[in-house]
Amino acid sequence: MSVKRNVTVGGGYSAFDDEVITVADSAIGLTLGTYVDATKAEMTLETAQIRVRKDGSDPTASVGHLVEVGDQINLYSASDIANFKAIRTGSTSGALTVTYSE
Repeated sequence: MSVKRNVTVGGGYSAFDDEVITVADSAIGLTLGTYVDATKAEMTLETAQIRVRKDGSDPTASVGHLVEVGDQINLYSASDIANFKAIRTGSTSGALTVTYSE
């Protein structure tokens, strides 16, 4: 059985940059620097299961929202983008592809 995924392009946001973040065994946030104007971040997990939080607290390998390879994460505010953190759950680092929009 094939799994259907929703892919939305556009939606009133203008993408202006992207990056790939390696999610290792220490909690990591998004690279803000040039992204301070971002009001949306769309992410897809490319490799290895991770856990995430968007309240500013560090996730652990067993605490936080579980994200599987192929899952998409969408953040819709500058605050959520600034407070987002991720960590891998096992011994393999995750690759999180992120597109920033405003």
